[in-house]
Amino acid sequence: MRSAFIEELTRLARADRNIVLVVGDLGFGVVGKFAEELPAQFVNAGVAEQNMTGIAAGMALSGRTVLTYSIANFPVVRCLEQIRNDVCYHDANVKIVAVGGGMAYGSLGMTHHATEDLAIMRAMPNIVVLAPNDPVEARLATRAAVEHRGPVYLRLGKQGEKRVHASDPDFRIGKSIRMRDGDDATLLVTGGLLQNAMEAAEQLAPRGIHAAVVSVPCLKPFDAEALDGTTAVFTIEEHSIIGGLGGVVAETLMEAGGARVFKRIGLPGEQFSSKVGDQDYLRREFGLDPAGIASTVERVLSRK
Repeated sequence: MRSAFIEELTRLARADRNIVLVVGDLGFGVVGKFAEELPAQFVNAGVAEQNMTGIAAGMALSGRTVLTYSIANFPVVRCLEQIRNDVCYHDANVKIVAVGGGMAYGSLGMTHHATEDLAIMRAMPNIVVLAPNDPVEARLATRAAVEHRGPVYLRLGKQGEKRVHASDPDFRIGKSIRMRDGDDATLLVTGGLLQNAMEAAEQLAPRGIHAAVVSVPCLKPFDAEALDGTTAVFTIEEHSIIGGLGGVVAETLMEAGGARVFKRIGLPGEQFSSKVGDQDYLRREFGLDPAGIASTVERVLSRK
């Protein structure tokens, strides 16, 4: 995903000299070509994410389109006060880009697990929250973020994510993308787990469960129409079940007054994970692999 992001950003920045990328002294294997080709549009703020965000806000209020870039929690949790007071309060045209969402940096432990970021950023006024599911969506989300006037949080995977979309979908802020139809359940998925959800739906079909799969690359604003047409809703995210996709869907369902089967599939929110390992291992541990997702759906529907 991060390669799709930087390739699209470089293309956009070539055509618009007001686009500036500000980084926190990392990621040069990814952003190096941008810095070499467009040095006047690149700033290394150093290992100082609060300053990085303040610089970005100031440049944005001076007419620039500014993207901050760092890994996992660093551009979010470490500088939340600056995001809240400098960026969101002033509705500044800053795009906060976090690479390695979820447990992509799994072997580095919970300090590098971005598993509360969606909940935190959803709570900020004025901001759009994007969590694309594959490299195609990452490229389209980058374009949408840059075109949007105002704050955006863009959560990316790390590398090696499979392409799921055969062609470019109709990507719009505030809209979901239906990938597969099914009458028995709807699997809503965000933040890089689309391939696993699609494989889970394939595993469920021979068991007599026909599941729709809907990609939700935009959590805020949320597409409430994604919930139409089914009485059983499952949310799938590499994030705490508190406040992320599961949170927004629960809120939407309750306000609509509809009684449905509903299950959040993600990390339990009661405690931090003490597990360490690569991303695939951690996904299996938390039931986010295709078999784990299918098992949860089948178990919940059997109680219906």
